Amino acid sequence: MPRRLSGFKPTGHLHLGNLLGAVRPAIEEDSVILIADLHALTVTHDPARVRGLTRELATLLLAAGAEPDRAPCYVQSHVPEHTELHYLLECATSYGEAHRMIQFKEQAATQEQVRLSLLTYPTLMAADILLHDVEEVPVGADQTQHVELARDVAVRFNNRYGPTFTVPKAVNPSFGGRIRNLSDPAGKMGKTNDREAGVLFLLDPPEVLRQKIMRAVTDTVGEVRYDPQGQPGVANLLEILAGCVGDSPSTLAGLFRSYGELKEVVADSVVATLRPIQARYADLAAEPGAVEGILRDGARRARSQTRAVVRRARDRLGLLPGTGAE
Repeated sequence: MPRRLSGFKPTGHLHLGNLLGAVRPAIEEDSVILIADLHALTVTHDPARVRGLTRELATLLLAAGAEPDRAPCYVQSHVPEHTELHYLLECATSYGEAHRMIQFKEQAATQEQVRLSLLTYPTLMAADILLHDVEEVPVGADQTQHVELARDVAVRFNNRYGPTFTVPKAVNPSFGGRIRNLSDPAGKMGKTNDREAGVLFLLDPPEVLRQKIMRAVTDTVGEVRYDPQGQPGVANLLEILAGCVGDSPSTLAGLFRSYGELKEVVADSVVATLRPIQARYADLAAEPGAVEGILRDGARRARSQTRAVVRRARDRLGLLPGTGAE
């Protein structure tokens, strides 16, 4: 399998779409797992919330099956090479490249005071990727542009200063990116609104999960078919069930005679899928010191890789070796 990096930003609670589209693939493929806490600082934030969500995210990743003995799982701010390479890459990135990022334009348009870090964070994301010599980066469609920037910067740096970085490519999730909001199938599940009735959060109690699913928007057709365009709400329920039981939505559609029957089975499957994760999470959360120890060990292991990459970049740029580069 190609070497991969999977990053998770602590800006909200993980939901079922995250589990199926990002967490499971990262675990199954032995990706380097990065908790990108520095990216959470690009907008107005509550420091205590960022800290709490970082702990929750790390604990959930481990509860879902991340095995740090096979691939490192660590917090971005614990590895200083991320910020060092960030600056070095800014010296090979133009203002125009950063300014035309779609997410920057969209978020800047809604904020009274735009932080400089919001403009430059795609370069930090490039540093995250290039530090690990990864070949592929699984991202949603909205992040593909940022991986393209990482590719452009890596190619430019290699051409200008000599072979330094592995040039990565973006790969889009084949499944989880299609999980939609239960209340509005036109929009995807999002993790930033804690009270969103259409989002199945991984730590929602079973009764809450069932309630959300039973209230999911469907349509007036009255027939269970897998038709994402004509029946997006029903198709979304079938996608969720397919992700939980490992079958195709089209095949599953033929098993149901009513929307109510479909919702009941989806609710049972979601609860069954999340039950062991929630139980494991409770055990790990009771021993926060153990989780923090795993993260420290992950950062230590990651630095053995990232130090070498930063050393190469410093050398190619013409910087004298020093204590920080050794």
